Amino acid sequence: MAAEIVNLRQARKSRDRAEKEKRAEANRAKFGRSKGEKIRQERQSETDAQHLDGHRLEKPDGGDAGN
Repeated sequence: MAAEIVNLRQARKSRDRAEKEKRAEANRAKFGRSKGEKIRQERQSETDAQHLDGHRLEKPDGGDAGN
């Protein structure tokens, strides 16, 4: 009946890594999207706005686009 030998230094490092990953996961949930996702969403909304403006029947100043 032999006990498993554990390196305490490695066990502490493993435990600390797991705690750090838990904190990181909580922060990802708390702060939401990554910078790349924010930029992609901003560009998509600009493209959508341009698309909608291109299909307007009236200009924003009240004049007709067709006349």
